Amino acid sequence: MAVQSDSRGAISIRNVTKIYDPDGVNVMAVDDCSLEIAAGEVCMIVGPSGCGKTTLLNAIAGFHSITAGEIYLDDQLLCGPSKPKAEQGADRMVVFQHGALFPWKTLGENVAYGPIVQGVMTKAEAHEKAEHMLAEAGIGDVAHKYPGEVSSGMARRSEIVRALINDPKVLLLDEPYRAMDALTKSIMHESLLEVYDKTKVTIFFITHDLEEAIFLGDKVVVMTTRPATLKKTVDVTIPRPRDYQTLTTEEFRVLVEETKDAVHEEAKKAFDAGERELA
Repeated sequence: MAVQSDSRGAISIRNVTKIYDPDGVNVMAVDDCSLEIAAGEVCMIVGPSGCGKTTLLNAIAGFHSITAGEIYLDDQLLCGPSKPKAEQGADRMVVFQHGALFPWKTLGENVAYGPIVQGVMTKAEAHEKAEHMLAEAGIGDVAHKYPGEVSSGMARRSEIVRALINDPKVLLLDEPYRAMDALTKSIMHESLLEVYDKTKVTIFFITHDLEEAIFLGDKVVVMTTRPATLKKTVDVTIPRPRDYQTLTTEEFRVLVEETKDAVHEEAKKAFDAGERELA
């Protein structure tokens, strides 16, 4: 996998507000939120359900517009007052909570699909690169199989490879491992860290799992209950590369507890207010 340049993938979220209007009733999902994510940084986003985490991800990806504020990628405007909705692009690739592989295509065909459709590679080139990247991810022997014929972990790894073959500046992950058992999740964590160590791609990762957030992240951003804004940033100073021995260290436990205290405070506010997820 190609190594990212240190200058690629810096995200700047500046005073962003998002108001939805379901059934004619204004609902403020995000309120004057500002966040800086350095190029090559793994930024983990945590907070109560429905607080606006996915709203921010969707704005960066170009799926939703913003009401006010600006979002920049490498100092280039993605969206702002003159351009409320960012254009979708291969420089920002999304891995969803629910699988998005084409069930009628093999894993190799799924991975090769993007470059072929974009016209940046021939079919032969894309398939050759797909096979190489799947092999690097440890699943080259199932490249010919369909998503329904492999485990959830293999399918999810294929989705990440499918994103990376486009050489994105940013990976946007929305609780990609939420439904997995503990063993599969641990394998996926190690796989993602291997990918990150090779590519240094910027990662914007939403999760409810605080141990996952500390284990994977360079920093953990705790969001307030809706309307979301930044409550606290926890800098994760644990050196890389990391392995599962990290989970037994005192530093890890202290960082988890620090994050848990901030999240619990906001979760209680959300519960008391009877918050529900927007979508």
